[in-house]
Amino acid sequence: MNLTYPTTLVLHAIASGSSHGFDVIDATGLASGTVYPILRRLEEESLVLARWENVSVARSEARPPRRYYELTAAGEEVLEKALKKYRLTQSKSARGRRLRPARSS
Repeated sequence: MNLTYPTTLVLHAIASGSSHGFDVIDATGLASGTVYPILRRLEEESLVLARWENVSVARSEARPPRRYYELTAAGEEVLEKALKKYRLTQSKSARGRRLRPARSS
């Protein structure tokens, strides 16, 4: 797995409670054309589990069904490695926490 900055942001967002695609987009500030391919790769590599919500729940809220993501144990290990590469900082934006490349000492 290539631990790119966007991949790290997506893993961190899921670990922080962003459970579906739009939540991840909001948490990371990344475009949907970036987030959804990353989510697909993470699922293919068994770093996240994905499940569709019950269609009746989505219909009752007049929206399409959501796909929910959660980290696997392997995903948590990859995130731990990624967090060594990128440091966590507090963003001034409403998005909250953001990751930045770590500075070398």
